Amino acid sequence: MIDHTQASKTISLENYGIKNAKVQYQLSSEQLHKLTIEKGQGVEAASGALAVNTGEFTGRSPKDRFIVKDAITQDRVWWGNINIPFESDAFEKLYNKVTDYLSEKEVFVRDSYACADDNYRLNIRVITEYPWSNMFAKNMFLRPEVSELKEFKPEWTVINAPGFMADPEVDGTRQRNFAILDFTRKIALIGGTGYTGEIKKGIFSALNFILPVFKNTLPMHCSANVGEDGDTAIFFGLSGTGKTTLSADPNRKLIGDDEHGWTKENTVFNFEGGCYAKVINLSAENEPDIFNAIKPGAILENVIMDNEGHVDFEDTSITQNTRVSYPINHISNIQVPSIGENPKNIFFLTADAFGVLPPISKLTPGQAAYHFISGYTAKVAGTEAGIDEPLPSFSACFGAPFMPLHPTKYAEMLSKKMQEAGVNVWLVNTGWTGGPYGIGTRMKLKYTRAMITAAMNGSLEAANKDNYHTHSVFGVQQPRVCPNVPTDVLSPRTTWNNDEGYYKTAYKLADSFKENFKKFEEFANAEIMAGAPNVKP
Repeated sequence: MIDHTQASKTISLENYGIKNAKVQYQLSSEQLHKLTIEKGQGVEAASGALAVNTGEFTGRSPKDRFIVKDAITQDRVWWGNINIPFESDAFEKLYNKVTDYLSEKEVFVRDSYACADDNYRLNIRVITEYPWSNMFAKNMFLRPEVSELKEFKPEWTVINAPGFMADPEVDGTRQRNFAILDFTRKIALIGGTGYTGEIKKGIFSALNFILPVFKNTLPMHCSANVGEDGDTAIFFGLSGTGKTTLSADPNRKLIGDDEHGWTKENTVFNFEGGCYAKVINLSAENEPDIFNAIKPGAILENVIMDNEGHVDFEDTSITQNTRVSYPINHISNIQVPSIGENPKNIFFLTADAFGVLPPISKLTPGQAAYHFISGYTAKVAGTEAGIDEPLPSFSACFGAPFMPLHPTKYAEMLSKKMQEAGVNVWLVNTGWTGGPYGIGTRMKLKYTRAMITAAMNGSLEAANKDNYHTHSVFGVQQPRVCPNVPTDVLSPRTTWNNDEGYYKTAYKLADSFKENFKKFEEFANAEIMAGAPNVKP
């Protein structure tokens, strides 16, 4: 049903430098869906969802993400290949070009906010060139009540102009597309790319700076859920490790699937009002929650459909990164509001293609910080050209592209909060067992679920009565028994049936951890460094 109250307010964008624009304010999903189709920018899928093609860019472009270097950021941001500096004067000139470009055009404006906890709420105004980009913002950010819009004062502004192409030689960008954060002006400026993920990641990158620096709150790239007794669990993990799958537990309510804050008041809150899920190889059997969320109000990106609008989820001819965005209330079993109490358990998920990490192990605070900074998973043969054997892959804090501060800052905050809350931290290998990729097999999902359930309900601790085995290479505490899991599965060395091959591979992976961590050593304290794996004797 169209909300005419939201659509009736008129606003001016003159103060942004956008002149004589036809402003479409706070349109409903139905209106934006209809306009997208009328403009030839999308089609309707058989499910009723809107399907769009994001154009040249079907994913983020990390090398074209910049932060304005100014008095706020110059001594705080971890500058380098992830956080690339941009001159303030150059930003001002580029901003003026973008606003001139949007002047005289039809533009779409949405007022929304991030952070489900009102104490940390960040009001956002999103100004987009395309209606479907605005619909994405409606899905992904939190939606104010109609009564709140009358006095709504945006703190941050996102300006999104996919049709504007920068001139690198003049504008200081690397190429035609760009995503730039300016913490003084409180603007996320995006141009030259239609990939909607840049909209949400711009704001969440800003929060990853604002919350720890000014709010003493830890931002986390993770999913979270809560049990019937109010116990919160957090799941960190890179793509392909099972973060979304394992947090979608029918016996627990979903808090959120991607971005959260852990407050000084000891609560965990979702940044978002929606989900942005990969749909490659999606099926109703394996991912029923996501599959059933694809309905009117959802936006499919870069999928292939037949003439009747049925999606071929296995078709990667446009991209491997096919996506769907939808409001979180498209999921039935959710926590309302999206806030949980202090977490009882934290899970670091890794798909270890070397097959040497235990399927579950308990970490000390120092080990937790070390593995958090490392952010390990592995690429397997066939995922990229030239990869014919497993390769270690590290992304600091399980989300390096979105972290403006040095990773050790987040790790030290995590370690402190873990100790204050008495939380258990677990390293879970959802990857290979019985040997590396090509020899061993992928860990059975039912075993991983059983181990996580046992960790959360305390039966894993009860079964072991503190009688854990210390892994000789990685130093983690490996349980000897776990309810509903064969005992031999818990020991990766046992599953190999080849001690020499196992330890050779384990030390090889340990060396990769050490090599990756060299760039963090000078910033890490003694406790974090003590969490490192052992080198070969």
